[in-house]
This record gives sequence, C-alpha cells and structure tokens, in this order.
Amino acid sequence: MADVAARAGVSHQTVSRVLNGSPRVAPETRERVVQAIRELGYRRNIAARALVTARSATLGVITTSSALYGPTSTLVAVEEAAREQGWFTSVATIGAYDAESVDHVLEHFMSQAVEGVVVIAPQDDVGRAVAAFDAPIPVVLIAARESAVERTIPLAVDQGVGAGLAVGHLLDLGHESVLHVAGPQDFFDARQRVAGWRAALEDRGAPVPELVVADWSAGRGYEVGRGLAERITAGDDGPTAVFAANDELALGLARAFWEAGLRVPEDVSLVGFDDIQGADQFIPPLTTIRQPFAELGRRSVELLFDAVAGKSPSGALIAPELVVRASTAPPRRHP
Repeated sequence: MADVAARAGVSHQTVSRVLNGSPRVAPETRERVVQAIRELGYRRNIAARALVTARSATLGVITTSSALYGPTSTLVAVEEAAREQGWFTSVATIGAYDAESVDHVLEHFMSQAVEGVVVIAPQDDVGRAVAAFDAPIPVVLIAARESAVERTIPLAVDQGVGAGLAVGHLLDLGHESVLHVAGPQDFFDARQRVAGWRAALEDRGAPVPELVVADWSAGRGYEVGRGLAERITAGDDGPTAVFAANDELALGLARAFWEAGLRVPEDVSLVGFDDIQGADQFIPPLTTIRQPFAELGRRSVELLFDAVAGKSPSGALIAPELVVRASTAPPRRHP
C-alpha cells in the first residue's frame, strides 16, 4: 500500500479509502490510485488484513466427498452466493463423518479465522457428527432433518412439499394411486420424500402402494423398472404412475419401460426429483420437482451474515417447484 501511495502521490490513508470504497476521495485522486494499483499489480494480503480487522470475510463449508447431484449443486450455490457478497469459501470434503473428522476440519477452519460454517448434511451420520461438536462460530446446517440440531441454524428445501406436488399432479391427472421408488433411507431427503408421498396419498384417500427402496443411481432405477414393466405388461395390477426419488432413478425406469415396449406417459406416467441438467432432454422430457439450489445458497449465506452480525436467525424451509413436461398424462384406459 505504501508503494501504491508513493506511485499515486497520495497518503496511505487515501489508498485505504479507495480500496474500501469510501466516497471521501475525489474522482481524479481515485483514478490515480486505481492506475497505480494496476501498474504495480497490487493485491491485498487477506491474512494480514484479517489479523488487523479480526475479520476474514471467509466462510467454511463442510460437505461429503460424494458426487451426488444434490450436495454438489448445494456446494456450488453456497460458493457462488458467498462470492457475490465479496466473501471467500474454504471447502472441506469428508468421506467419513465421525466426530474426530469433523473436529479436525473445524480446527482447520478456526486456524483460517472463518466467520461461519455451512454444513451440507445429507445423511444420518453427518447429522450425528455435527450434533457432537460445539462450534464457537455460527453454523448453518443444510439438511432435511426431522428435528433440529442444537447450536445450529437449520436450512433445507422442503422435500415433503416437493413429494406432495409430484403426487398431487399425478392424482389430478386421474391416476388412482402413485408408486414411489425411494432413495436410500439413511438420507434425510429420501425419508422426507417418502413421508410427503405417503401423506399426499392419505390426504386424498388414495391407496398407498408398497414402498420400493432403491439407491440414487440410474442403474438401480433400470433394475426396478424391469420388475415393474413385467407387472404392467402381465396386467398384474401394475402402476399407472411412478414417482422416482430423483431424476437418475427416473432415467433408468424410463429405459426399462421402453425396452419392455411400454410408452411413457401413455402406459405409465413418470415423475422425477431435482430437475438435473438435461432432464428436459429425456425421451420424453421429464416432469420433475425442481430444487431451488441458487436460493438455498443465497439463504445460507444470508443466515450466516445475520448470525455474524449478532442477530438470531431461526432458519428457513424453501419451497421446491413442480416442472410439468411430457412424461405425465392421464392414465391409460383399459377396454
């Protein structure tokens, strides 16, 4: 900063005012300082600034090492939202969520003077590990949990509402019931989607079929779809509508139905969840539940900012959106 001040012919304080966007600098003086910064290639020393101001403008993010669409999209959304506000993110991915690993990551964040932490917690073991540590800084927990975790700020997309939108759409089309191919039940999102599916059917007085539990993969969706296709083609009271716990499962189901000579949606309607990139390019384009990941990232950063400012944010539930495409239609009619 002293070099910049000397090059621009101004004081050290004037350079500081320019860097901090103060209006107390004449336009021509500001331009000289900016030009000197360009010529000298000056960059702020963030570590030194944090020592002086006790503010790092950095958020820590803990997430799983999984490449699943939901956690990955959430991570990207949090990083983008923080960057838009001029904050940095320090990311730690963990394969095993035990108390020791989480404590180690937290200590690492403390050494970086992060001002808050966002934990992307899709599974039970993540929630348990987060509950075990007592962080001295604000923690936003992104998880569709059934209950709150003490000393954290809860945030989630309302998975139950999303499942209800999917089921309601299919029932409104005239389907008598909706079969659900669920995700693994150690995931909070999967359990909440099951609960929303069941509640929506019961609220409408519709039969509740036996739950089919799978994983998150298209391959497993294909396996399940082959079994369902056999039931449908044999006339064995097969489903006319299927709600898949994510779009990958729906992709596998659609392939299995196609191979069996079943048409989507003429023979069986299909709804996914997430609205992954390319869902509109499925054959047919997939009706799905869109998770607002950008809003999730923005709200997580807002909640942390409020907590850092001394406020007491209570958390939030964000509503998903039904996206209707060509994979759903009224049920097939039997002669």
